[in-house]
Amino acid sequence: VRLVESGGGSVQAGGSLRLSCVGSGHIVSTYAMAWFRQIPGKQREHVATVSAVDSIKVYSDSVKGRFTISRDNFKELVYLEMSHLKPEDTAVYYCAAGSTPRGPAMLVRSVNFWGQGTQVTVSS
Repeated sequence: VRLVESGGGSVQAGGSLRLSCVGSGHIVSTYAMAWFRQIPGKQREHVATVSAVDSIKVYSDSVKGRFTISRDNFKELVYLEMSHLKPEDTAVYYCAAGSTPRGPAMLVRSVNFWGQGTQVTVSS
């Protein structure tokens, strides 16, 4: 059972990237899915969650209106479309599968499975 991210890279401010996450073992079609990000020395922070049953989406305030999370349960894929990128979006982005027992946004402690992470670097 695992999650594997791809699509990270370097882009100039204002640009776009799409991250993909493929799951094995029916993870994506079973769990709520989320993206988190982390920069060195800081805690891992929530970016976006899509619920398991009815695909309700929730975003952190810092990315709302710029990022879009989506899922394809048939293909066991989760995406994070990122546009109007800013230098402060630079981080390692992690795909996560878990639950949302305390509201629509997944918490770190509610994650059951993590991907290995993919680096996103936005230059000014």
